[in-house]
Amino acid sequence: MFDVAIIGCGPVGAFAANLLGKAGVSVLVIEQEAHPYPLPRAVHLDHEMMRLFQSAGVIDRVAPDMRDTEGHLHVGADHGVIRYMGTVGRARPFSWSNDYFFYQPELEDHLRDALADYSNVTVQLGVAFEGLEQGEGAVTLRLSGGRSEQARYVIACDGARSAVRKALDIRLDDLDFEEPWLVVDAEVDGPVRFPDLWGVPEAANLQTLSVMMCDPKRPATIVPGRGNHRRWEFMLLPGEDDRAMMEPQSVAALVEPYLSGVPHRVVRAATYRFHGLIAERWRQGGVFLAGDAAHQTPPFFGQGMCHGLRDAANLAWKLELVLKGQAPDALLDSYQPERDPHVRAVISAAVGAGRYICMLDPEAAAERDAKMREAAKGAQHGTAADLIPAIATGIVATGTAGAGERFIQPRVGDRLLDDVTGGGWRLFTHGVIEADDVTVIDITTLDDQGAIAAWLADRKADAVLIRPDHYVFGTGKASDLVACRAALIAGVTHQEIAA
Repeated sequence: MFDVAIIGCGPVGAFAANLLGKAGVSVLVIEQEAHPYPLPRAVHLDHEMMRLFQSAGVIDRVAPDMRDTEGHLHVGADHGVIRYMGTVGRARPFSWSNDYFFYQPELEDHLRDALADYSNVTVQLGVAFEGLEQGEGAVTLRLSGGRSEQARYVIACDGARSAVRKALDIRLDDLDFEEPWLVVDAEVDGPVRFPDLWGVPEAANLQTLSVMMCDPKRPATIVPGRGNHRRWEFMLLPGEDDRAMMEPQSVAALVEPYLSGVPHRVVRAATYRFHGLIAERWRQGGVFLAGDAAHQTPPFFGQGMCHGLRDAANLAWKLELVLKGQAPDALLDSYQPERDPHVRAVISAAVGAGRYICMLDPEAAAERDAKMREAAKGAQHGTAADLIPAIATGIVATGTAGAGERFIQPRVGDRLLDDVTGGGWRLFTHGVIEADDVTVIDITTLDDQGAIAAWLADRKADAVLIRPDHYVFGTGKASDLVACRAALIAGVTHQEIAA
């Protein structure tokens, strides 16, 4: 029997397998397709995902094929900027750039290839999931060819049409957003052309921004991919037929304003329905939903795949503790309460953006543009990653400054913090204390230019305890944090700790 079975070996499943493989648990990966899907689907991730790739030991494989870029620009009906979510000239507290674009078949290849490093990870390709039964301490999987396998826990990473979710009869909470769009991927040998735009920040480079044209004549997004890969997303207008819009002549007419005179080759054109959906339950017995099986996000902030990787990171360290007998099974009940608010916040923001992006009435669009520009005056512009709220419940020391935030990753000399200190639970403080299962780092010994000391000073704290997924457990007195961590992992409630 395996410790964990993962259904689906797309980016989320393969990433989860790498994390768990590195943790030393036995993993079975089931994937019905023998080879990764050969065309691009997801294209964007952020600094947090690059840090998670560090944690999984795959960063050197994936980073060379990433293109770091400068954020998002929303352009109104009059071709003037109405919203800028960029990073030009801004500090990088996590060291990685805020936005990266990639080519999904390459990323999947890298993540799958990395699994060969682990003798405790078994990958079965070309094998389909057909059903499951749950018993005491084990889940039995029924697979194609009349085969079966058992695992203590199962993570379903099998996509938006998840067969596992359907087998468990888990419903989706519909956030009331569905819009038809045509997605066009192309290889482009030259710069993309844009109409005359105004209000673009002086230091911003349109070739390195995701540009959303909020034009009621035809809302569209232009995405800078890695290398010469570029993507367009065009909203389908009322009455337009999906099949007709995918025809080569229709696609050529849509991209012509951006590629006139620029050599290019269309790789794919396909229509999609952009949804906002969240599973009502993310855990049923020993089975967990992750990635698109658990939630589907409109793409307007490029966070869909990021959500799935966060799911895997959240589950992996908890599963490791439970499987090694260092925590009760109830620790895994914190998965959905911690992750659902993240997903819901971003989907709500994406749905909100989708509603103003998809306006087709010219007068309403003009009114929208005026209101958004007025609201932006004097305001500090954020980034898509800023949409992620702090973890407010679960395995965090609620009520302490900074609890639930993502912790910074400064450079230490010429290396990144996590590469110097290692992963797992880390306590950053002045001096050294005894702490079981926690790495204690004396910040006075770190050549980080005072970054962590300044972070602590801003929160008026002596110490900070960081979870394996790089979220702040809490701040305060070092010994109190270690004791609170042990209590919460053991199943003591926040109320009992407070008492």
